[in-house]
Amino acid sequence: MEQSTPWEFSDDRGRLAVAGDRPVRIVAYIQAGATLWDHGIRPVGLFGSQHDGASPDPAKSGELPLAEIPYLGAGGALHPDTLLEAEPDLVVAVTYDCEQVYGLEPKTALELEAHVPVVTVAVGPGRGLAEVRERFAALAGSLGQGEPLSVARELDAAEDALRQACGGPANPRVLALSASGPERVHLARPSSWPDLRALAEHGVGLLEPAAGPGTNWTTVGWAEAAEMAPDIVLSDARVNAARPEELRAVEHWRAIEARASLLPWNPEPPCSRRAHTRFFTLLAETMRERAARA
Repeated sequence: MEQSTPWEFSDDRGRLAVAGDRPVRIVAYIQAGATLWDHGIRPVGLFGSQHDGASPDPAKSGELPLAEIPYLGAGGALHPDTLLEAEPDLVVAVTYDCEQVYGLEPKTALELEAHVPVVTVAVGPGRGLAEVRERFAALAGSLGQGEPLSVARELDAAEDALRQACGGPANPRVLALSASGPERVHLARPSSWPDLRALAEHGVGLLEPAAGPGTNWTTVGWAEAAEMAPDIVLSDARVNAARPEELRAVEHWRAIEARASLLPWNPEPPCSRRAHTRFFTLLAETMRERAARA
């Protein structure tokens, strides 16, 4: 007879992770860790990506208590032994291509999987926001944590409020971007980001950059960004993006800042109902404030 295992989960690379007991010690990529935290799961360690440094990026951390959870490193500087020293029962990460473990060098991921189960959730362009959210909810459920019904009701209310804010006679023009520096800016292609696609589905008037190279972004000068005349700017808040105060000498940035409401945007958000409720609510409130001033 085949003996069933107490815990198993099929991840988005098509791999079945199994363990003799339900995992309790979880090391996670910071985005995944922030999502698990919203589900009531406390990671024992966090790691970043090749875009991160020696300290965790607060913009990616959601509600995580960063002072209380060890940060183990990021990208090429992260050795598998460092992760294993945290004695994880499970490593949770994300994947953009349903093949690679994002945040880990391929060799590091391979060595790690020889010792501990690794689970990934796909967050790339092929996934809708609700689907990403439900995949993380399924993982959290397998780990013994479910979301209360009140959280779903709060998200429903936030989505309704966002749709209502988009229903006015002058729907604001919304541009998502990541500032590279005083010369260049990366403009997000809304169809490539699950959270931006969700905004569009609710009626948000997202601006689409001109066709060109780049799947997720198109890189242009600030003059071209200013010509798009956004009313609201979702500005990349991660530490690898330039800060607004670093751009004050840029004429075209000043024109954008004078015209638009600026909101921090995390392209790697926690994928939970709580986090999405916060994001939708903030945008809806900003849209209503602009409509009241018009």
